[in-house]
Formats: sequence, C-alpha cells, structure tokens
Amino acid sequence: MAAKPVIIKNTDPLIHFHGRWDSSPGTWWAGSGFKLNIQNLESLAFTLGPHTTDPLTSVGVSINYGEFVTVNVSEGFNSIPIPASFKGSNKNTVVRVNVEAWQNNRMNLESLTFNPGASLEPYTPSKLAFQFIGDSLSAGQFLPKGVDQAWPFLVGEAFKAEHVVTAQPGAALTDILSYGNEHGVSFQFFRTEDTGYFYTTDHNYTTPWNFGRDKPAATHIVIHIGANDASQNVTDTQFVQVYTNFLARLRTIYSQQPIFIFTPWGWPNADGTFGEYYVGQYQKIVAHHLPRHAQGDKNIFLVNTTGWVTWDDVFPDNQHPNIPGHQHIADKFQAWLDNWGLKPEAHWATRA
Repeated sequence: MAAKPVIIKNTDPLIHFHGRWDSSPGTWWAGSGFKLNIQNLESLAFTLGPHTTDPLTSVGVSINYGEFVTVNVSEGFNSIPIPASFKGSNKNTVVRVNVEAWQNNRMNLESLTFNPGASLEPYTPSKLAFQFIGDSLSAGQFLPKGVDQAWPFLVGEAFKAEHVVTAQPGAALTDILSYGNEHGVSFQFFRTEDTGYFYTTDHNYTTPWNFGRDKPAATHIVIHIGANDASQNVTDTQFVQVYTNFLARLRTIYSQQPIFIFTPWGWPNADGTFGEYYVGQYQKIVAHHLPRHAQGDKNIFLVNTTGWVTWDDVFPDNQHPNIPGHQHIADKFQAWLDNWGLKPEAHWATRA
C-alpha cells in the first residue's frame, strides 16, 4: 500500500502565521502569510477555502530564504513548485508564503499537504521584527509583485527580519473617506481587516486586531503616511493632531520600541521640481507635539527622505515609485538604519 500524504490542518500550532488573519483563517492586508519549517520536503500543496479571492490571488513563495516567486492560487487544491535542489531526506526546508497584492489578496487556508515522510517542525523567527505602516507608497501598488517589491519588504529582507506591512493605497491617516477607503489608517490599523472589507459580501465588517497574535512582537515601527490626507485637504493643524493621537495610541501597544517617522519625499516632476505637502509638520510632530505623557520620549525618530526619490524613480503616469525606485528607497533607509546602529540578524541559514 502506498504511503499516504501528510495532511496539516490550519489549526496546527507549528504553522507560523504573520500579518493579519481572521478566524476563518483568511488573510487581510498585503504581505500577510505564513512560514513553515518542513523536514524531508518533496512536495507541497495548499488547500484553500471559499473566502479565497475568486478567481485567484497571487502569493509569493520563498524557499530557504531565497527570492519570492509568484504563484497564482485559488479555492481548492494548489500544488506549489519545489525546486529539485531543495528536496531530499534529512533536510529542513523553510517555506515562506505571503499574499502580494494590496487588493484581491484573500487567502483562506484550510490545510497543507506534504509528501509521505515529511514533517512540520517549529519555525524559529528572527529576533528583529519590523512593523511598517503606510499607504500606496508602502504597499507596492502598481508593482508586478506588489508588496514583495516594495521598499518596506526589501528593508525587512535586507535585515533578515520578520516584517509586517500594514499599508492601504488611497487611505489617509485621518479617519475619513479617501479614494474608496471607508476609514483612515488611524482606525483601520487597529482592525484585523483592511479597508477592502467594505466591498466584500462574505465579510463586510471589521474586528479588533489582537496584537498579542503578532509573534514575535514588533521591535521597530516605521511610518510613512500623509499623502492622501493632503489630497483630501486635511489641514496642517488637523494632520499634526491626528498623527499625535495616533502615536499616543501606538505607544499603548509598543511602549518602548523605536518609532521611525518618514518625512514625505514628495511627488517628483519631470522638470526636477517636487509636489510637497505638510512641509515642516513632521518635524513638529517629532519635536514638539508628542502627547503629554510621552514628553521626553527619545525613542521617536525623524527620517528625512528629501532627495530619496527622483523622476527616474517613479512611474510617469502616477508618480509612485517604480521597481528601481523602491530599491533606492530601501537602500537609503537601510543605510540610515545602519548609521543609527541597527544591524542585520544572523544569516538566514543559521535559523533553518
């Protein structure tokens, strides 16, 4: 009798989920996914449930910390290609999976299927964990591989860190309607679902996110937001107040972690000029407008991104960073963090 494949249910505690998952369990927000440490891997498949985006969603799959390769998956049984070089007995193979797109990105995991003789082992996460917060400029909108080619994801990979990108294109920080987003990030960040919930028929509500599910907890918080507030005519004073309140609420979750606040790099034009917004306001937020209980908070840092993005770094029709542009931003921020004193984790392979 032929050996039976190994079936892993979605409730198995050895599946290392990251990002935002609802109880089905299904993904929300670009970049959400899971990690597996599999011994004796020869074949791998996902069985996905009815809450998966129809007709398909795209996921990035990385084997042993290599490049993320796009795989289109849909409801039902999905075989995942495993290169021959990663197969073999007495090997441990780390598989990382995440949804790439900022919309149509729901993956409803029912079970995993391995070859006979394979086993799921504990995944050891990095001790370094980034939480990125933003809008389209961080979510990878317009990129072929979505968030997997966006600067936050690239920074996380460069530091060999765990990383979660909670970013929604078109959303303001202020809790207002903006480009189809029913809520702003100052509300939605604290919910399981992204703003796409409003347009679904099977899950058109939000639930509070339990930050205790973030394992490991974020060690560094990075925020780049404000472009859509400016587009929606939120005034300087209003924006500073909203950002100040948002920081105060973040501090109830991340009490000691360093928070890095990006200034806008602006909207580059072909003539070398830039469309600017909230000039000098981010400096005020960091230097003067922290909540009273956080006065003297020396763990909030301004990241001046002036000059980081030029006309050559953006798509001409929408001024969003292109693939080289996102890499330039990642390189600049990596250098900034290195100068600040942050060093990458040990080599991926030591944790496989």
